[in-house]
Amino acid sequence: MLYLLLYPLRDVFGPFRLFGYITFRSAYAVVTAIILVLVFGPRFISFLKKKSIGQRIREEVPDSHRTKEGTPSMGGIFVLLCILLAALLYCDLTNPNIIILITATVWFGCLGAYDDYVKIYKHKPRGLSIKTKLLFQAAYGLGLGLYLYFFGPAGYASKTNIIFVSNYVITLGVIYPVFVAVVVVGSSNGVNLTDGLDGLAIGLIAIAALAYGALAYAAGHAVISEYLDIIFLKNAGEVTVFCAAILGASLGFLWFNAHPAQVFMGDTGALSLGAIIGTSAILIKQELLLIVVGGVFVVESLSVLLQIIYFRRTGGKRLFKMAPLHHHFEMTGLREPKIVVRFWIIGIIFLMIALSTLKIR
Repeated sequence: MLYLLLYPLRDVFGPFRLFGYITFRSAYAVVTAIILVLVFGPRFISFLKKKSIGQRIREEVPDSHRTKEGTPSMGGIFVLLCILLAALLYCDLTNPNIIILITATVWFGCLGAYDDYVKIYKHKPRGLSIKTKLLFQAAYGLGLGLYLYFFGPAGYASKTNIIFVSNYVITLGVIYPVFVAVVVVGSSNGVNLTDGLDGLAIGLIAIAALAYGALAYAAGHAVISEYLDIIFLKNAGEVTVFCAAILGASLGFLWFNAHPAQVFMGDTGALSLGAIIGTSAILIKQELLLIVVGGVFVVESLSVLLQIIYFRRTGGKRLFKMAPLHHHFEMTGLREPKIVVRFWIIGIIFLMIALSTLKIR
């Protein structure tokens, strides 16, 4: 909004030229999102308390989580609103990638909010059925995949970058929409599974947003993209500003979500933020790198899958004390804050590995 309003007036007032720089708008998107969360966060938490919108604790979680019963939930609504407001202020709203990211935010925000509504007001601890959530997640993913297949960047509509390989991309052809759906569903659910400890998921989302903000800037810069041997995409740079808004809102929310959490983001935030990161990866053709950037999310998801397979194959035995993996470490006696910080450190290591692949190739 500010870009569309002020940048055209740059010849009238010189400083407005700054809005033409993605780096400038990204910096202020971060700052604006953080300030919005910090200023209005306490009021929103009070509102959640008044409306008795509190966390429901499932029977199978560790006993230490019983004290979290009733903690305000659905804080993801506030996170998403702050992301959208910062994006509306600083993004180029004529950029198709921004329209797609806003659509993803709204779609998954509504899905997650209804899931939380079912948990809290319908007294169903697991919320919507897995099939229902997968249906709506896959529907968005297929819709996005079909749109990009027919209307995506000329010459690169169904292509993606290959990790560790220079000057080579893979063409997925007609299966590209299915590939996009898998990426969106996987990233959305990966974050949701990880969101089990105070500050864990939102901290990792901030790390992933930082990574894809940098990758988007590189993909949208002709010189940098050529130097790094990645696909140059004219509209990709604007994704950096949206990722900056995610980073700022995540850091602001962490202020209240750090242990002991004053508020949880619920599926409203977890499902949405995972999907947005996945969508960002798709838009800049770095889908495969998401496996590295979101390494902790991948490991957490695999721990659940392995637990289920092992349980069925062995007639009831467990591979881990509890899944996802963060609960396993809780059961071994590690305290929640230590687990969270260590997972953040691992997330940062994955971030550095992901960015290093750009030069390894």
